[in-house]
Amino acid sequence: MRASGGREYAELALAVKAWGRELGFQAVGIADTELTGAEAHLQDWLARGWHGEMEYMARHGRRRTRPAELVPGTLRVIACRMNYATELRAGEEVLAALAGDSQLAYVARYARGRDYHKLLRARLQALADRIAAEIGEFGYRVFTDSAPVMEVELAAKAGLGWRGKHTLLLSREAGSYFFLGEIYTDLPLPVDAPVEPHCGSCTSCMSVCPTQAIRGPYSLEARRCISYLTIELKGSIPLEFRTLIGNRVYGCDDCQLVCPWNSFAQRSDEPDFAVRNGLDSARLVELFAWNAAEFEARMAGSAIRRIGHERWLRNLAVGLGNARTSSDVIAALHSRADDPSALVREHVAWALQRHV
Repeated sequence: MRASGGREYAELALAVKAWGRELGFQAVGIADTELTGAEAHLQDWLARGWHGEMEYMARHGRRRTRPAELVPGTLRVIACRMNYATELRAGEEVLAALAGDSQLAYVARYARGRDYHKLLRARLQALADRIAAEIGEFGYRVFTDSAPVMEVELAAKAGLGWRGKHTLLLSREAGSYFFLGEIYTDLPLPVDAPVEPHCGSCTSCMSVCPTQAIRGPYSLEARRCISYLTIELKGSIPLEFRTLIGNRVYGCDDCQLVCPWNSFAQRSDEPDFAVRNGLDSARLVELFAWNAAEFEARMAGSAIRRIGHERWLRNLAVGLGNARTSSDVIAALHSRADDPSALVREHVAWALQRHV
């Protein structure tokens, strides 16, 4: 039977959080849909052009900041958090390894296993099904980085953490190595209180960013961000950023690696997030040798597959251009100097010039 009173909804909210934890979410919170402040910030960010080629950030108008316009009838958002890091070496150790072995390919931690979208969506759907089994049919829609949703803002309103100066969500108990997912619902559940921010005077994330993409506290110029440059950008990587990218070939974790709160990050034992294809220790020349068929086969089920083989080679060429000069690096670059892709050829030529 559907909940009908304040007490029943309060009890249901507690049950939803317990069911979420049973399904593998480390935290579940509930938020209302008021995002006026976030809407003003988003409009300013878009007006600056800081979203670069991510036209989808502007495509949906104000539905991103007005949940009830995206899903009519939405009253609340059930926000869920799931850890993804399967190894938690200290950030300083990882950064030292990045600088010390420039022939190593760095892939952001979240992308080393299987694509998280299907897993999170399935778990969110299972949570919605569990609610329906308890109260009957209700209005809802599940999201995980798949629609115009202000994930960090909603998670912060739901008490799952606060927005850090690098713009990611931070938790005192879990740092920032986690995925977020949401259920928009018409259930008038009691909402959770936001937590106080705890960044204080720390600016470590801002200082470490190789491309200075964090233009100020809570302000990220995406078109300078290495994650944007290696994942979202479809064309040539601007010359001014190529040397700064170093050997980061898919995403970047630097701002998270230096964050003091990630000393409290929690390890994930979710099998889908386990490292595949040796992406935590692969060498640039090895990955650069994959042909298109090998890329498709090895990256099946991976978030990396969506950038395609051409952009994968583009990123690796930049990494090879920044690597310590060796016969292996030079040979790898020459092997694709006449690649069918003009994009790949351009970045290979740049990389070879770096080793002259």
